[in-house]
Amino acid sequence: MRFTKLRLNGFKSFVDPTEMPIHEGLTGIVGPNGCGKSNLLEALRWVMGENRPTAMRGAGMEDVIFNGAASRGARAYAEVALGIDNRERLAPAGFNDRDEIEIVRRITRDLGSVFRMAGKEVRARDVQLLFADASTGSHSPALVRQGQIAELIAAKPQSRRRVLEDAAGIGGLYARRHEAELRLQATEANLARVDDVLDALAQQLVALSRQAKAAARFRDLSEELRRAEGMLLWQRFREADQAVQAAEAGMRARLVAVSQAEIAARRAGEAREAAEGALPALREEEAIAGAVAARVAVEGERLAEAENRARGRLTALAARIEELDRDAAREAQLAEDAGATIDRLEAEAADLAAAAGGEVEAIAALAAAASTAAATLAEAEAEAAARTEATARLAAAHQSAERALADAEAARQRAATAAAGAEGAAAEAALSEASASDALALAETGAAAATIQMAGAEAALDEAEAARAAVATTEAEARAARSAAEGEAAAIRAEAGAVARLLARDAGDGPRLIDRIGVTPGYEAALGAALADDLRAPEVAGADRSGWAALPPYPDAAGWPEGVVPLAPQVTAPPALARRLAALGLVDRARGAEVQALLAPGQRVVSREGDLWRWDGFRAGAEAPTAAAVRLTQVNRLAVLQADLAVAEARAQAARATHEAAVLRLGDLTRAEAEAREARR
Repeated sequence: MRFTKLRLNGFKSFVDPTEMPIHEGLTGIVGPNGCGKSNLLEALRWVMGENRPTAMRGAGMEDVIFNGAASRGARAYAEVALGIDNRERLAPAGFNDRDEIEIVRRITRDLGSVFRMAGKEVRARDVQLLFADASTGSHSPALVRQGQIAELIAAKPQSRRRVLEDAAGIGGLYARRHEAELRLQATEANLARVDDVLDALAQQLVALSRQAKAAARFRDLSEELRRAEGMLLWQRFREADQAVQAAEAGMRARLVAVSQAEIAARRAGEAREAAEGALPALREEEAIAGAVAARVAVEGERLAEAENRARGRLTALAARIEELDRDAAREAQLAEDAGATIDRLEAEAADLAAAAGGEVEAIAALAAAASTAAATLAEAEAEAAARTEATARLAAAHQSAERALADAEAARQRAATAAAGAEGAAAEAALSEASASDALALAETGAAAATIQMAGAEAALDEAEAARAAVATTEAEARAARSAAEGEAAAIRAEAGAVARLLARDAGDGPRLIDRIGVTPGYEAALGAALADDLRAPEVAGADRSGWAALPPYPDAAGWPEGVVPLAPQVTAPPALARRLAALGLVDRARGAEVQALLAPGQRVVSREGDLWRWDGFRAGAEAPTAAAVRLTQVNRLAVLQADLAVAEARAQAARATHEAAVLRLGDLTRAEAEAREARR
């Protein structure tokens, strides 16, 4: 093995990039103490795979990084590159395509070391085996360090044997044998572990079977519960809808009742206005009736006075009659006493006649005288009675005349007073009649104008009520449409947020190819089965790190069997996936096994359900979607949800604007209706 160059950057004292070419004839490096000769040897051993910090004269492997000085800052990494001549093509098969192989080891603080060979990242073991096959390496006796000669002289036989093996060129074989033994031991341990794992998995399988049964039962119960909840929600929706319809019917009935009440109020207003119009005539009739009542009251008073006078005359006449009755009784008593006296006298005359016969003539004369006296008495009594009656008549006539005179005087005074009042009333009536005529004309004009205004107010009120009812219906419909649109937008927004959170949680630390891929909806399972976890690798350029590198397409790509179509038209991907997509085909699920035998090397076909058939005989069923398929489905679902959300939000915004305009219009019409009702009142 021949070295061509050694490049150091940040390794110990070589803080600046330093490249040392190793030409033919170079046998050694000479310099004073402290110039870095030992650092060059340690750099060679370090790039060959040395992992012991003590061999690097440090406490840790990061001590090889330049730690800073008074005039220079510390470096974050150290890198050593070793060039090897490979013109004889003695390198391993994977790296034997170039004349020079560059082995690079880079260490970064807190991140560890990375080996690259010919631009590819490799293990430290691969580098160690490469040098072991060439009978060299970090522990080879060909690299002599300080004190190694004394160590070799005092070495044990086992160490001397390793020196001889390196000299014989079989160190790589022993290294591979040792690695194979370690792998066999690890495999035996893994097999024992596999048995334990199988036992544990068997136990887990039993537990999982029970859990699967419980999950199936839970799924069935959840489905029944979801169905029952759906029925309950539907029933509640129907009840709410019926309640809304009943409320609307009640509202319409109340609106009709309000209209009827307003019509009744309008009719009552008309009746009131008619009553107010008839009120002046009634008041005039009331005044006339009052005057008649006053006249009747006066006449009643006069009749009461006449009645009192008549009652007085009747009382006087009754007293006079009683007096005449007493006089008649007295005269009757006198007449009775006179008759008794006559009878006594006649008896005495008879006795006298009997006693003295000569006295008959005297007695006759006395009787004649008595008869004459009696006649004279009767005439005197009759004259006295006539005079008494005449006196009574004259007294009564006198009293009647006096009363008539007094009545006439009072009537004259009342007539004079009434005449004066009638003259004043006539003058006032004349003035009132003129004023009433003017007021009547003005009132008739105002009434006509008020009638016209009333008709306009009624028409405006009816129009305002009809407009408000129509806008109220429109507002209710707009409110329902707004609620439905906002509910739909909220549901889509919640689902989109959940999908976005799932995508964010599954996102990696760096850029991945899966984040730059788009696939037609329905083909996510097919692409996920074809690429699987390869999509999680990043896109790289040059020889920086592992990932997808863009390569030109094959000039003579193989064709597809009949019934297979390319999958590439359904995928939008970076150019790095061009070769891989060119080897992917889409086939019907039933024909996958049939066309598998006809595939060219490198080709693979998938079904839309996620089945995979490869050219080398491998096939995989669509038992469960891959993580890549799930993520692609979520990405497509998020795009659909975002589009639906934009439409739903626009619809909700339009419904919100319509509802707000309807609310404003309803408020304006409500105020207009109130103003119209106030104007009508």
